[in-house]
Amino acid sequence: MQIHIKYFASVREALGRSSESWETQQTTLVGLRKELQERGEPWQTALGSEQPLRAALNQAMVHGDADLKDGDEVAYFPPVTGG
Repeated sequence: MQIHIKYFASVREALGRSSESWETQQTTLVGLRKELQERGEPWQTALGSEQPLRAALNQAMVHGDADLKDGDEVAYFPPVTGG
């Protein structure tokens, strides 16, 4: 299935891109993140499990066990703090 991925803030900077389309057979968000990490650097560092990233699926905040379907939009970004 085809997934559209957007990267924001420090993730975008580390990867040198703001978005991409990705062909995957993964059915969950956590599976997709692991698959992207397996691409090697810089994905391993930017999306690694030690990174406290948030994710959105079709513009809604979700947890890693969220199900994916063809055409979904996934966004990765670091937690935001305000003051």
